[in-house]
Amino acid sequence: MLAFIVGVVIIVAGLAVSIGLHEIGHLVPAKLFRVKVTQYMIGFGPTVWSRRKGETEYGVKAIPLGGYISMIGMFPPAKGEQVGAGSTSLFRGLVQDARDSSAESITPGDEDRAFYRLPVWKRIIVMLGGPFMNLVLAVVLFAVLLMGFGVAQLSTTVATVNECVLPATSDRQTCETGDPAAPGAEAGILPGDRIVSIDGTAIESWEQSTAFIRDHPGESLDFVVERDGDQLTLTVTPMLSERYVTDDRGQLVTDAAGEPVTEQAGFVGIGPASETVRQPVTAVLPAVGENITGVAGIILNLPQRMVDVAEAAFGPGERDPNGPISVVGVGRVAGEIASLEEIPLASKAAGLVGILASLNIALFVFNLIPLLPLDGGHIAGALWEAIRRGFAKLFRRPDPGPVDLARLMPLTLAVVVVLGAMSALLIYADLVKPVQLF
Repeated sequence: MLAFIVGVVIIVAGLAVSIGLHEIGHLVPAKLFRVKVTQYMIGFGPTVWSRRKGETEYGVKAIPLGGYISMIGMFPPAKGEQVGAGSTSLFRGLVQDARDSSAESITPGDEDRAFYRLPVWKRIIVMLGGPFMNLVLAVVLFAVLLMGFGVAQLSTTVATVNECVLPATSDRQTCETGDPAAPGAEAGILPGDRIVSIDGTAIESWEQSTAFIRDHPGESLDFVVERDGDQLTLTVTPMLSERYVTDDRGQLVTDAAGEPVTEQAGFVGIGPASETVRQPVTAVLPAVGENITGVAGIILNLPQRMVDVAEAAFGPGERDPNGPISVVGVGRVAGEIASLEEIPLASKAAGLVGILASLNIALFVFNLIPLLPLDGGHIAGALWEAIRRGFAKLFRRPDPGPVDLARLMPLTLAVVVVLGAMSALLIYADLVKPVQLF
């Protein structure tokens, strides 16, 4: 139980640091561009601790599920259109409240330090700074994971030796009298043997040995294996057997009816041991790119993913281990990794580092969604402003001025409500039907 709690605490602390660095990514360029920042806060809700330094209050709030910085003048004043405080339109009231709050944040003498007065490129840098910090942190964490801890790979060492041959479509998993002996066991291959060469071809990877065996059914092959420091030559004749077809990702290939496709191939009946191999620095950025693509895919298919989560949470189905989970689910997974007794401490640490790296990728991608109140919404607004001003200049029209993002407050409220509903659903699902990873 203590190990579980330690794992959860490590992830919570790591998430808090990630959020803090995200907000620093906004804070530093904002101050460099002389925007007045009144608050830098980690978390939401009641303030637990704060201290004022200069014009900025730095603090920590009770709910560590986010953070923010408060910059003055986020929205420009309205052009001519004013809505009275007694307006009965909820949407117009939201717009005007946003404008009023923005105007009230600008103290006399600080008018030129309002955020909306920054040039477009500076606003983009300020808003992009947060996600960029998460990306940098993810790269560092993946570097630690891949180059420091390494990743598990199939080795050329034999881990298992089958006693008999069973076709892929067999319902049995145990050998019975009359089953043909597996060629590997018959030839004398033992667990722990390292395959050095097959028929004079040096074997550098398990995939290479598998391909060699698959393509030579019925042929006598000379296996040179290393056992207890000595090299032995064993004669192995792969048997023609039925096996499932897999794609490049190791997934089963199915036919039009959804049934697994099988093929005839050479079979010896041996399985590989895995080993942890440290990766070169060139493997870091591709790993980051794959994670970004994966998270982006989840977000693009989020409506269907959430339907799947709801069906699993309120029905008999199981959760998709590759689907979205909440912070609660992430904490539970971290706790389970930390409490596993059968894996070494280094593997537990690698698992926790991997979770934090993936969390930062998720923060990076999610915050770039072009919707307010996310950073991507502000970036999209600035880009639209640049496009409008560019066309106005090209066609010699009057400068249209800054884009009034306050007019999008009704949409912003809708986004907040939807995100809140999705978070509530994910938390509920993680409590009643958690993702099973082990």
